[in-house]
Amino acid sequence: MAYHLCSSPSYFLQDRHHPCSSLPYPANSRLRSFNFPRKSDFLSLHSKSSCQATQVPVEDAVSQETRNPVPESPDSEHPDGKIGSPSRSYIWVNPKSPRASKLRRQSYDARYAFVLNMAESLNSCGSTEDDVFEILRGLGDKILEQDAVVVLNNMANAENAVLALKYFQQRIRPRRAVIMYNVTLKVFRKCKDLDGAEKLFSEMLERGVKPDNVTFSTIIGCARMCSLPTRAVEWFEKMPQFGCDPDDVTYSAMIDAYGRAGNVNMALSLYDRARTEKWRVDVVTFSTLIRIYGQTKNFDGCLNVYEEMKALGAKPNLVIYNTLLDAMGRAKRPWQAKILYKELINNGFTPSFATYAALIRAYGKARYSEDALAIYREMKEKGMELNIILYNTLLAMCADVGYIDEAVEIFEEMKNFGTCQPDSWTFSSLITIYSCCGKVSEAEGMLDQMMEAGFEPNLFVLTSLIQCYGKAQRTDDVVSTFNRLLELAITPDDRFCGCLLNVMTQTSSEDLDKLVCCIEKANTKLGNVVKLLIKEHESELNFKEEALELFKSINADVKKAYCNCLIDLCVNANLLEKACELLDLGLTLEIYTDIQSRSATQWSLHLKSLSLGAALTALHVWINDLSKALQSGEELPPLLGINTGHGKHKYSDKGLASVFESHLKELNAPFHEAPDKVGWFLTTKIAAQSWLESRSSLELEAS
Repeated sequence: MAYHLCSSPSYFLQDRHHPCSSLPYPANSRLRSFNFPRKSDFLSLHSKSSCQATQVPVEDAVSQETRNPVPESPDSEHPDGKIGSPSRSYIWVNPKSPRASKLRRQSYDARYAFVLNMAESLNSCGSTEDDVFEILRGLGDKILEQDAVVVLNNMANAENAVLALKYFQQRIRPRRAVIMYNVTLKVFRKCKDLDGAEKLFSEMLERGVKPDNVTFSTIIGCARMCSLPTRAVEWFEKMPQFGCDPDDVTYSAMIDAYGRAGNVNMALSLYDRARTEKWRVDVVTFSTLIRIYGQTKNFDGCLNVYEEMKALGAKPNLVIYNTLLDAMGRAKRPWQAKILYKELINNGFTPSFATYAALIRAYGKARYSEDALAIYREMKEKGMELNIILYNTLLAMCADVGYIDEAVEIFEEMKNFGTCQPDSWTFSSLITIYSCCGKVSEAEGMLDQMMEAGFEPNLFVLTSLIQCYGKAQRTDDVVSTFNRLLELAITPDDRFCGCLLNVMTQTSSEDLDKLVCCIEKANTKLGNVVKLLIKEHESELNFKEEALELFKSINADVKKAYCNCLIDLCVNANLLEKACELLDLGLTLEIYTDIQSRSATQWSLHLKSLSLGAALTALHVWINDLSKALQSGEELPPLLGINTGHGKHKYSDKGLASVFESHLKELNAPFHEAPDKVGWFLTTKIAAQSWLESRSSLELEAS
């Protein structure tokens, strides 16, 4: 059996069968409908106790009557169970004849319309027995079971449906009592009243009525519509107690319920069965599966489910696309988010707020700045109101990529729009942007606005301010900001200490002692290493051992920044030996990896992730290694290269390449920037060998 997929909120919530085919016919039935290949050639008519399939909504609650026919009750007009001979039960009538029109009027059509109007009246009448019973008396004394089912099936007022059920139970004896309970439960499902449905279920049991599969599927559907997946799971797991075996539609729905209830393993296990046994899986369930895979960080699984949907001929809806976009944002795959967004547009969907929000998060976190700003402008053009989270995502992205003007524009538009007010993270992003540019007055002004809005500066803000004052060479303000942090009882973290260390690399030697005191208070181990670097007096502490202890104590994500700054301090103080010790320690601890590479055709030095001081130190070590290789008789490759990267610092016009170019000229090194490889400086074996030999000669003469 192939998958049957639908675009409705849930196939499981739809009615799957027809009520009329399951109901008994009176003994005097004479007409019966036929299904022929060409319906236009025939007029299908029902007797007074039948109904047309095109007029009565599909109802799962009574579908099992067709599969499990029940004999007529003993008090029927034909106690032997025979309704009549087949030759007298139905006739063919030409649909164009005058008799056809007359027979239509005599069929259940007219009564069906009357009963349908009665259901509508019950939906709007008072919720008392008198009100409900008064309307139902219009059915007369001879109420058909089919009348009861049609009335209940078309009601949308759960309270009145219970009273209507009571009325019918007092006046008719249904062949299967569970049917009327099931159609009444459907009303509770329409009303999203799970508590009421559970109360009616208890009444069923008290009356000795045994629930069937449709009973449970309706209650489970109600729980899903109420966004109560845990309750849906509870009802699903009750089914075996009543001898009910879930069908594939129920199982498929439970993939969604288990997923939403947090039982990921069960949901994925059922999905594996669904693929093997060809269950019908609805779009809501596919959406839940994508969300489950996203939450477990199996982002390829998200895309696999999406591809399986398309392979099965299912058409993703906007919810599916939004769920995928959100997953790709968390996966940091903005390129796939762009592809999905293009498919969404090509398939005729109009992006919703959730679509745009997912895109801004995806592009913003990945620093796809132009794409994120384009989505922002599109939202503004459509008059959509951004929330504070999206504004902060955009501002944080601007801070990351150095978009000062854009950040200020977004901030001003946010204030002018008036739908949401800046929070502490909003101000933090603006302060960070100004601080990284060294715009002291603007950063201080934003801090004042932040405090006027009722927010105290947090660790993130104070870290940015220290960076700002450091760039401006305002060491006393750095110290006062540090003291303010202590007054606010904020504990410095590794990033804060790293910022202090970075400020030291930009500070004149006369003011270094002021910062050393701050660092000692913030991190004792870092203070010991810094003192060993800049103090010339003897110490019992071993520099390399202290540095090793420091790196063992800090988080992995700041180790490279610390090592870069410490090497920069050494280079600034002309302590080349200690700089080389730190670089060697960084390589040993794998803080730095793949700085040097060798192949048969090229030896290279890779400096992309290093600070200027660390890059100069690495160059010094590499040149020494080349000299040693030459002296030992080792053959140099045809090409030698230095890769500095092609980027520049986001808040500076200079990159490592431009600074390195001038340094190589000072060394008279034969490396020249490659025209076809940005950021690479190359030389040939002959030029390098000649230069290295001349350096060795000069060093010998100097010694």
